[in-house]
Amino acid sequence: MEKAIKIIFTGGGSAGHVTPSLPLIQALQAKGVNIFYVGSTHGIELSLIASLNIPYYAIVTGKLRRYWSWKNFLTPFQLFFGILQSFFICLRVQPQIVFSKGGFVSLPVVIAAWISRIPVVIHESDLTPGLANRLSFPFAKLICVTFSETAQHYKNSNKVLVTGMPIRESLYHGVRANGLQCLGFVAEKPVLLIMAGGLGSAIINDSIRRLMKTLTKNFQIIHLCGKGKLDLHFSAVPFYRQFEYIRAELADVLACADLVVSRAGATSVYELIALKKPHILLPLSIQASRGDQIENAKYFEKQGLSTVLYDKEFSDGQLLKTILHCYENLQCMKNSFKTAKQQDATALILEKLLAIAKK
Repeated sequence: MEKAIKIIFTGGGSAGHVTPSLPLIQALQAKGVNIFYVGSTHGIELSLIASLNIPYYAIVTGKLRRYWSWKNFLTPFQLFFGILQSFFICLRVQPQIVFSKGGFVSLPVVIAAWISRIPVVIHESDLTPGLANRLSFPFAKLICVTFSETAQHYKNSNKVLVTGMPIRESLYHGVRANGLQCLGFVAEKPVLLIMAGGLGSAIINDSIRRLMKTLTKNFQIIHLCGKGKLDLHFSAVPFYRQFEYIRAELADVLACADLVVSRAGATSVYELIALKKPHILLPLSIQASRGDQIENAKYFEKQGLSTVLYDKEFSDGQLLKTILHCYENLQCMKNSFKTAKQQDATALILEKLLAIAKK
């Protein structure tokens, strides 16, 4: 009898470092593969993975900061302890392969797997690789990238495979009527979906709430404002629903949205394009990030698939103007998706994982 394959998944810190793993995990489970997840104690990955009913191991993580902080002195010790914990997890689970989606939680797991002689496959979502993935690359057998342009950032291109982005299958099966019913919205008025990011952008949230009176004259609003960012003062506003995060009903909510305002994480953008949803991207500024969202936004803007409002241009007035302009040109935005081609990243990565695991 053939021994069951075991794979450890890791990644976290933001939803974008977790959600692309979900379709892979579900597809592998359907093939009888045993899945385990290693993440942080309190990260967003803990709540996202909980519904999958798979073993979850929490480790100590040290954030890889690019700015001065006294906490940077603790990072080497946290990393060492995280590697030690991950090593014993690998010893206990004995997986055939480790799949990393990046984020600071992944680095100790990747290093521990390399020490344990377990092959590592990494997936990079963004146009430019994140710090954790750059540090992890020497320990990896294969790194999968979303964009072909990303390969130039790695010296050994033989280890790089362009796969695209795994998309959650459930998102393709949303029903507009179900979304409207769930939200208590009417079919006659357009729906505007605001996604302020998993951690909740104060800039986006505050601007939307200042524009509330004007926006609700024209739209019904779904506002995903992030963990701990609900504002109860707006709970009774007609045609407005706010949530920290939506999971089970997300496909239906996306199905009923006519226009989406979102941050520019590669995962979110790829999902919007796959669903052919007209959208406006508000990328994180260079002061608040490493600039990956700006690069992503520029790429999709150049492809004619996204409308972008950059931080230096952002104001309440400009956001309102952009939303109204995009809604007036909604059909034109929908037509732009007809030329967009996306390969089946889930199937491609799945094939590679199983091939490596069976060696």
